[in-house]
Amino acid sequence: MSKIDHNFVPSDAEELRDCLADPMWRICSGQLYKIMIKDETLEDGLKVVPFRPNRAQKRFIRRLWFRNLILKARQLGFTTLISILWLDHALWNPNQRCGIIAHDREAAATIFRDKVKFAYENLPDWLRAEMPLKKNSAIELLFAHNNSSIRVATSMRSGTIDRLLISEYGKICVKYPEKAREVVTGSLPAVPLNGIAVIESTAEGQGGDFHDKSVKAEAIAETGRQLHNRDWRFHFYAWWENPEYQMDPTGIVITAKEHEYFDVIEAQCDTELSMRQRAWWIATRDSDMSGDSEKMWQEYPSTSKEAFQRSMEGSYYAVQLSNARRTGRISNVPHVSNVPVHTFWDIGKRDGTAIWLMQKVGLEHRFIGYIEDHEQPFEHYILELEKLGYLWGTHHLPHDATHQRQLKRRNISAQEMLQEMRPHWSFTIVPRVEDITVGIQLTRSKFSECWFDENACALGLQRLTNYRKERDARLGVFKPTPLHDENSEGADAFRQFAQGWSEPATPAGSRPSRKRRPSAMAA
Repeated sequence: MSKIDHNFVPSDAEELRDCLADPMWRICSGQLYKIMIKDETLEDGLKVVPFRPNRAQKRFIRRLWFRNLILKARQLGFTTLISILWLDHALWNPNQRCGIIAHDREAAATIFRDKVKFAYENLPDWLRAEMPLKKNSAIELLFAHNNSSIRVATSMRSGTIDRLLISEYGKICVKYPEKAREVVTGSLPAVPLNGIAVIESTAEGQGGDFHDKSVKAEAIAETGRQLHNRDWRFHFYAWWENPEYQMDPTGIVITAKEHEYFDVIEAQCDTELSMRQRAWWIATRDSDMSGDSEKMWQEYPSTSKEAFQRSMEGSYYAVQLSNARRTGRISNVPHVSNVPVHTFWDIGKRDGTAIWLMQKVGLEHRFIGYIEDHEQPFEHYILELEKLGYLWGTHHLPHDATHQRQLKRRNISAQEMLQEMRPHWSFTIVPRVEDITVGIQLTRSKFSECWFDENACALGLQRLTNYRKERDARLGVFKPTPLHDENSEGADAFRQFAQGWSEPATPAGSRPSRKRRPSAMAA
C-alpha cells in the first residue's frame, strides 16, 4: 500500500526522495507520467494530461496478482495503465524485461509510440537525464542506468519476461489462432512464478482460449478459494463503472422493455443506472452498433456473463438445440464398441478443419466426438482420429475436397491426399447443394434423430449454437446468408451429415453373410 498521499507535492529533495521510493505515489500522483487523451475541442483531437488512475484502474492495482485476466468494457484505459506500470517497473528495477503483446503490428506500433515511448519522453527532464536510453528502437526501450527494458510486439517467447501484458487477447484467439497458440506455449511460460502476467480484452464471442480462461478464472473466483501463483485472478469491469459513459437523455427514446433490462442489471449488480447512463447505452447501441444489442453485450457488457452472451436472433439452430436439450438428447452418449464410427468433415478456407464423429445405433445418430484445429496438415487429423482406436466406417468429405491443390511437385486434391495416407479407409464426397439455405433446412430436419455427448462435443455444440445469419450493419437487418466466422467450419461439417449420410447396405457393426452351399447331409 502507498505510504504517501497521492496528492502530495514534494517541496524539497528529501521529500522528493521519499516520494520516488513509493511506487504508488509514482503511478498515481500525476507528477511523473503523462498521457494523451481524446479532446474533440482541440484541432488534433488529443490533449496531454498528467496520468492519474481512474476508479476501475485503482481497483485493479489493489487486486493485482501474479496472473491476471481482465474482461472489460471498451476504452476503460487498461492498456494505458499497464503500459505505465510496466514502464515504471523497468525504470526503477534493474535487469527487468517487460513486454506487451498486441493483436497486430499496427496496434503494437500505436501502443509503443503513444503509450510507452510518449510516457518516457514526457518524464520530467531531470528524471529522464538520470534514466537515459541505451537502445531506442521501433519496438523497444532499453535503459542505460539499470539494463531493464520494455518492448511491444505481436509475439514474445525468448528469455524471461518479468512483466507481460497480452492486449486484446480475445481478438487474437478469434483472428489469429496460431498466434494464440504461441502465446500459450511460448509467451506465458516465459513469465516466472514471481513475475506478473496480465491478459486483457473485450469479449469476442464464445470459444477460444480467452473465453475458456475467463470462464475458468471466474469459476475459481466464485468458489472463494485461495489462489496459487499459477491461478488466474478474474477482474471484470462493466461499462457503467466508467463515469464518462453518460449523456443528456433529451430526445433519447427508451422503451419499457429497455428500462426493464436496466432494472434487472441494477438488481443483479447492486447499482443504480441513471437516466443519463441509460440514454448513453441506448444511443451508443443505435448509433455505433447499428442497433445490435449483441455487439453492446460484447463491447460494453453490464455483467461478465453478458459479455459472452449470444442473442438467439439470427441463430440457425437455436430451436433445434433447445429441443435437443429439453428432450435429453444432449447428455452422456458413450461410444459403442464394434459399431462403425462415421466422420463428417469440413476443410475450411481459413485453414481450419472440423470433424464430427457419429455412430448409427438403432434409429439414433449418436455424435460422440468433435475435432477442430487450424493450420494443421491432414496427417494431424488422421493421427487424432487414430488415437481413439475406433472401428471406422465412412469418412464424408465436402465437395471441394476434390479440388486440385498445387504442391511443390504435383497437383493433388484433399481427397487424394487423405486416401494416399490411409489407403484402407473409405472416403466419400458429399454432393454440393446449390443453395446453402436448402442444406441448412435439411440439417434442421435431421436434428430430431441426433444425440450428442455433451463433453466430447462441447466445442462442436458451441459452434452450432453460434452459427447465425450475417447482419447488414447499414440496414440493421439479417441477410439470408450465414456469417463466416470461427463457427463456420463446425457448422458446415455437421451439415455434411444431413446432406451426405445414407444408410449403409449392411447393418452397422456387422459383416455381409455368406450363403452356404447345401451339405451332402442336407441334400
